[in-house]
Amino acid sequence: MDGLLFGALPYVALTMFVVGTIYRYRNGFKYSSLSSQFLESKKFYTGSVPFHVGILVVFFAHLIAVIFPGFTFGGSTLVTMETIMLAFSIMAVVGLVLLFIRRITNERVIMVTNKMDIVIEVLLLVQFIIGIYIAVSLKWGSAWYASDMVPYLWSIFTFSPDIAAVAATPYLIQAHIILAFVIILLIPFSRLVHFLVAPLHYIARPYQVVRWNWDKKKIRDPNTPWEESVQRPKNN
Repeated sequence: MDGLLFGALPYVALTMFVVGTIYRYRNGFKYSSLSSQFLESKKFYTGSVPFHVGILVVFFAHLIAVIFPGFTFGGSTLVTMETIMLAFSIMAVVGLVLLFIRRITNERVIMVTNKMDIVIEVLLLVQFIIGIYIAVSLKWGSAWYASDMVPYLWSIFTFSPDIAAVAATPYLIQAHIILAFVIILLIPFSRLVHFLVAPLHYIARPYQVVRWNWDKKKIRDPNTPWEESVQRPKNN
């Protein structure tokens, strides 16, 4: 069973992620989060900001530990990372709970909600709760992550999976690992796929300057008379 969960599942998840992502990308107008913000924005903003900030910080903290595993072994660094990840994990949970409540209580949002939306939000919530519990109950999780999990992940990427270390970890940690691969597998079939096409280039894009050379009130008034030589602007 360990070989199936820690040896085969990662490759199934990664394959489905790549193939599913390419398939959705090649099918136009399907590669987005299908945002429901225009249906209700106030509660969306309240939950979306802490969720996205929290999940991004936690994700990149995990990624840094994979790329620079030695970085997490320092005493002060270890405590700092544990504290930061715990704080942002709680932030992500709060945001996710608010988004989930909005999804199941707002009539407009319910109309555009599908089963996968519920499944992926529940899985993310469970994953964060498990991670928080591990951080609180199993001290120095960043250390074992660097010593056990990172070598395992590198063995997956080099196509020589070494599952001995992760198979010996507590069941809660194993569940955390398995659930992570399940979520990766489901990304192409859920709204999570939108992070792959986030318009990050907008950050460095020059400001867009809009110059209005007309009387806006006059243009928008349907009773405004227009001379034959002067046509009403088509974009208004």
